[in-house]
Amino acid sequence: METVALALYSVAVWGLQPALRRKLRRRGAHEPGYLHRVAERWGRYTEPATSAGGWLWVHAVSLGETRAAALLIEPLRQRSPGLRLLLTHSTATGRAEGAKLLRPGDVQAWLPWDLPGAVARFLDHFRPTVGVLMETEVWPNLVRGCRRAGVPLLLVNARLNARSHTRAQRLAALSGPAYRGLTAVYAQSEDDAARLRDLGAPVRGVYGNLKFDVPWHPDPWARGRAWRQQLAAERPIVLWASAREGEESAWLEALHQAPWPAGVRPLWVVVPRHPQRFDEVAGLLQAQGWRVWRRSQLPPTAAALPPEALNADVWLGDSMGEMPLYYGLAQMALLGGSFLPLGGQNLIEAAACECPLVMGPHTFNFAEAAAAAVDVGAAVRVPDLGQALRQLQDWVADGAARGRAEGACRTLVDSGAGAAGRYAQAVSVWFKAPAGR
Repeated sequence: METVALALYSVAVWGLQPALRRKLRRRGAHEPGYLHRVAERWGRYTEPATSAGGWLWVHAVSLGETRAAALLIEPLRQRSPGLRLLLTHSTATGRAEGAKLLRPGDVQAWLPWDLPGAVARFLDHFRPTVGVLMETEVWPNLVRGCRRAGVPLLLVNARLNARSHTRAQRLAALSGPAYRGLTAVYAQSEDDAARLRDLGAPVRGVYGNLKFDVPWHPDPWARGRAWRQQLAAERPIVLWASAREGEESAWLEALHQAPWPAGVRPLWVVVPRHPQRFDEVAGLLQAQGWRVWRRSQLPPTAAALPPEALNADVWLGDSMGEMPLYYGLAQMALLGGSFLPLGGQNLIEAAACECPLVMGPHTFNFAEAAAAAVDVGAAVRVPDLGQALRQLQDWVADGAARGRAEGACRTLVDSGAGAAGRYAQAVSVWFKAPAGR
């Protein structure tokens, strides 16, 4: 049954190739990174084929996973100074972020589509010593190919929410061999571990969430605080952090239903999750008659704000890699992805920047971190955006309550720190790098 299911799955993926090519072209029109080395998606590579001592292969599908991978790679390099990194991705934002992690001798590539031939070409070309999948990326043909090639495959910082667990159970003929075929799994929480074990995954430890070891970025954070001082003291500054499609429209509707008190003129800082939506969101805001200022209008390191920024109703955060700046600027934030059933975005970076959050009911991608944030007072959970606006207004009216929430942010981050070292120790058991380059 499982063999038949895998064969049918492979045929289906192969049949989707024309649609996948069209999708790459569409995405590439807005994000040119998707048009870079397209042949790699089919396992055809031009990078060097082998590395003395073997590659440590880390797969980080997109931006969030790549940032988590950075927290793991650094202590691994400290343990193994001769480490040579093969870093793979599936999205353009992940690949752009991953380029910052490379050192001389490292290689970056696309992970191929999950086809037997493409996977085999990838493994035969690079011959990694061990593979590390970040968080959730378990593909049937990839796992099978690694087992056949004798490549240990680890799932690190692993998470599996209840919804994904139910879906995997329905597809047990595919998901069962995939999870059982992993060499070792290191989970974020006991709940994640229980769901993964139920699918047959070889869970070897529960080590916490890597993202609690978020690095501190003092310069952009301090620039955000300096900009806050340049704005009118009486203006509340509210960040829409990593807003997802559909949430901005719902937020604008909620503002019509629950306007701010007379005389209170907040500055909204809207940062869409995906860069291809920057222009779309700008148009949506301008259609409301709002004065919109775009972050990209100012050089990245400029200290002084122009008059149009000081007088704007909304700032559009149309830049990448500057969330510490936006969190430093804001006094409070809405958590994107949590007001529609999308699972929420990473809230730990906000806590690290001491920016209290209001989040909606949908945080299943970060369930444990979200629950902990509510428990310590770093975040407030509300059922909808109308209630979210009222909570923000309460924090504006009660600065002492907002100050307590800021202090709770640091408590939250401190409580979860240390996972990076635990994961690095686990991975290093499977990988021995040469002593130097």
